[in-house]
Amino acid sequence: MKYPLRNLIYEKVRQAGNMTDADLMNALSKEGITIADAEFNKILLDLEIYGLIRVAWITKEKRRIELVADSGTTS
Repeated sequence: MKYPLRNLIYEKVRQAGNMTDADLMNALSKEGITIADAEFNKILLDLEIYGLIRVAWITKEKRRIELVADSGTTS
């Protein structure tokens, strides 16, 4: 069974807490996963719409991806 990219990207961000888009792409490439920029941006947008992450521009070429605090879950 293939693990969906959306879940894999969310797990990477969750482990790191926050990271840049370049760091996330490097982490994915270390695992042998190559992804097109358009698909990467769509997955980030989907995760942001779901309320799981927040994406903000740091510079013109760099984005900060951070995990949204889980206020509704108790662990």
